[in-house]
Amino acid sequence: MTSTAVLVPGSPAPSGPFSQALVRGNIVALSGQVGMDPQTRKYVSDDVAGQTRQALANLRAVLEGAGASIADVISVRVFVTKEEHIKLVNEPYKEVFAEPYPARTAVVVGLPGRMLVEIDAIAVKV
Repeated sequence: MTSTAVLVPGSPAPSGPFSQALVRGNIVALSGQVGMDPQTRKYVSDDVAGQTRQALANLRAVLEGAGASIADVISVRVFVTKEEHIKLVNEPYKEVFAEPYPARTAVVVGLPGRMLVEIDAIAVKV
C-alpha cells in the first residue's frame, strides 16, 4: 500500500522535510499544527488559547485536504511549553471536538520562538 503526501494550499507549509499529512489507505497521520496564520506566517497571538484555536483551524484544513474531517480523528497529541497551559487548551479543544473525545496525550516541551502549542493527530476516514 502506498502513502500519499498532503499539501493544502492556504495552510502553513511545512518548514522542513515533512508532509502536512500522509494518507495510507483510510488512515491520515497529521504533522503538528501551530497557531500560525497561513497567509502571514505569523503567530496569531501570544496566548495559548488563541494559538490553540488557530492550530486546530490549521489541523481542520489539512484534514479536509486529506478527505477527512474532525469527526474522523481518533488520537491527538498536544505539546505545550508550560504545565498550566494544558488546562488553557481545553476550552478551544472542546469547541472543535465532541464527545466521545479522541484519545489525547498532553506533553510539556520546549518549543521554538513564540510557539506555545503544537497539535498533531491521527484520523481514520470512514
